[in-house]
Amino acid sequence: MRAAAFSFLDQQVERYGEVVPLQVLKEGFILDGQRVPLVGPQGIFKPAALTDMPLSITTVPQIEGRQRPYEDEVGVDGLLRYRYRGTDPDQRDNAGLRRAMTEGVPLVYFHGIVPGQYLPVYPAYIVGDEPRSLVFAVAVEDPTAAQIADAGSDPAATLRRQYLTRLTRQRLHQAAFRVRVLAAYRTTCAVCRLHHQELLDAAHILADTHPVGQPVVTNGLALCKLHHAAFDTQILGVRPDLVVEIRTDVLHEIDGPMLRYGLQAVHGSTLLIPRRPGDRPNEQFLAERYEEFRRAG
Repeated sequence: MRAAAFSFLDQQVERYGEVVPLQVLKEGFILDGQRVPLVGPQGIFKPAALTDMPLSITTVPQIEGRQRPYEDEVGVDGLLRYRYRGTDPDQRDNAGLRRAMTEGVPLVYFHGIVPGQYLPVYPAYIVGDEPRSLVFAVAVEDPTAAQIADAGSDPAATLRRQYLTRLTRQRLHQAAFRVRVLAAYRTTCAVCRLHHQELLDAAHILADTHPVGQPVVTNGLALCKLHHAAFDTQILGVRPDLVVEIRTDVLHEIDGPMLRYGLQAVHGSTLLIPRRPGDRPNEQFLAERYEEFRRAG
């Protein structure tokens, strides 16, 4: 069943991208004539066909103005700290996760990005039990994290932990960034108005390596693959007044229809912006990025 669940998720990620609709996860898949959902009303979920160990664990999305019922977080060792259900270490679901740890059974970890959208990470392994803190340690990126967690103060292990932590946080944050940016822009390329979600990206205005280049909607633009690449390589720029420009040398090139209609034709057009004022691109970010574009041209 676990292998079938991973295969099913492979198909859904190929179809939807990194983030999968909750309804798809609730419906699950058919195995031997029986429907197997992947999530349930509780964070620790075991479908009826499994006897004693859960199939998945879930962190619900953060909703503005509300607190999550359980605050799961990534520790400095690169492992997720996943809260027990309740406070009894021997509660049935907690005992099930403890057995999964003992037997090295893989799970699926679902991280809620926004309501109705979840990022699946699999296989995930329970690699530690911390009853005093009422949490399990979960390797959500790399099964070898279990070995790394026991590596003491070895400098190489410390660097690896930091690397795993960064990868884990980056993946979760970037997935949330994409979902929120595409939602703000109504699943539309801000330059050419393309609506195909599978061809859209969330582009940073200021790179994530910039001191203030955070994965927030005001630092993002919904762009199709072509215009994202053109934006990142300084072929396409956006003025602070939201006018799109194409670099001068490219503007005067002679090539096929993609150059003519995909790039040259958008020169001088106005950027599509979100309806909600709080989601619109930061003008100072645009100004700084536009200066980079001008210097490149």
